[in-house]
Amino acid sequence: MSSPASDSSASQRTGSLILRHRAWVAPLCWVAVLLDGFDAVVLGAVMPSMIDDPDFGLTAASGTVVATVGLVGMMIGALAMGWATDRFGRRKLLMGAVLLFSAFTLGMAFVDSIFLFGLLRFLAGLGLGGCLPTGISMVTEFAGKNRTGKSTTLMMTGYHVGAVATAALAIVVVQNINWHAMFIIGALPAVVLVPLMYVFLPESPDYLLSKGRVSEARAVAEHYGLDFSDQEHREKALADAAPDGEQAARKGAGLVLQGQFRRNTIFVWIASFMGLLLVYGLNTWLPQIMRAADYDLGNALGFLLILNIGAVVGLLIAGRTADRITPRNAGIIWFIGAGVLLAALAVQLPLVGIYAMIFVTGCFVFSAQVLVYAFCAANYLANVRATALGMSAGVGRLGAISGPSLGGAMLAAGIAYPWGFFGFAAAALLGGAALAGTKTLRDGETG
Repeated sequence: MSSPASDSSASQRTGSLILRHRAWVAPLCWVAVLLDGFDAVVLGAVMPSMIDDPDFGLTAASGTVVATVGLVGMMIGALAMGWATDRFGRRKLLMGAVLLFSAFTLGMAFVDSIFLFGLLRFLAGLGLGGCLPTGISMVTEFAGKNRTGKSTTLMMTGYHVGAVATAALAIVVVQNINWHAMFIIGALPAVVLVPLMYVFLPESPDYLLSKGRVSEARAVAEHYGLDFSDQEHREKALADAAPDGEQAARKGAGLVLQGQFRRNTIFVWIASFMGLLLVYGLNTWLPQIMRAADYDLGNALGFLLILNIGAVVGLLIAGRTADRITPRNAGIIWFIGAGVLLAALAVQLPLVGIYAMIFVTGCFVFSAQVLVYAFCAANYLANVRATALGMSAGVGRLGAISGPSLGGAMLAAGIAYPWGFFGFAAAALLGGAALAGTKTLRDGETG
């Protein structure tokens, strides 16, 4: 633990630069997640054009491999950066994640080899995987009491705004310029974002408190209108849920598989697996699945756009619902709703009807996974919160890998429509069942 003198001097340094800009935390994290969403969805948006490009030589099979290696990178990034975030701080790691995925995404625009493209996608995935657990930890720790659901879902609207921007830009850019330009567009905003984060983004008071930097934590909390005593109480309540109280809480990453936390961790992993299977399976292959159902390329990309617009609307509703009935209960409802709606997409409807169904489906599918993150953020100690979120996202990336693989296999076999939707519906119902197995650890708060 640092001395009072070092706490005081560090607090003064913090106040001289960061604390005077109190409105920057949520917007900066939101934009970071927007770029994450852009990069995560861009491959699905340009995949049909990459396959049609005779100079590049991509096929459905090699496209599945590229998508998979990128998701492996995201899995490793989530696991590694989640742990590093709890060790070295939210601020540094969030900036590092944005720099990493933006630089390698830019590189993807200039390679003419499928192998090099896949390698860069893997490296970009390291940053993409680390962005979410770090950003969620930061935003929820500045949100205050009983606002975990709203803060998490509101930040994650950035992910889907990025996805919507990707789909909308792809309709214009890919057809009028080429698919390479999409990767340049996705990388350039980091040139502005990272310097802004360096100047204006503070460190989380929860992280500072977990490291014994009490004076700094109190200064940040008071400046941002947070109840510092409530933060101390919250950490103590979660520490009491550990097998040996606060002593066990100091054991670090291993805590997520100890005592009462073990049950939640295992079920969260399962729910996250199913949720990310849905997110990445649909975002990667929905355009191709709908082309297999005889829709033209313009409408196929339009469906991806509408799916992610629905996701933004769904997140706004899900966050408010989660803070009223807890993220756990809201997540169960959202997974079940996603399952029913995905199965219904197999029914042939007029074009207007299918657009409406895809919009409503988007409202449920993507929010379900975000509610898993909201539950996770509310039920782990600050010194392992990002680790728990990173492990949830990292293990869940196995589902993200399975989603594109499942879609690619069904496309190759010629059964993607309608059986792809039935497969995704089953995954959603399993996700709801897993989340139902979790337990809120803090009575009277969003868990």
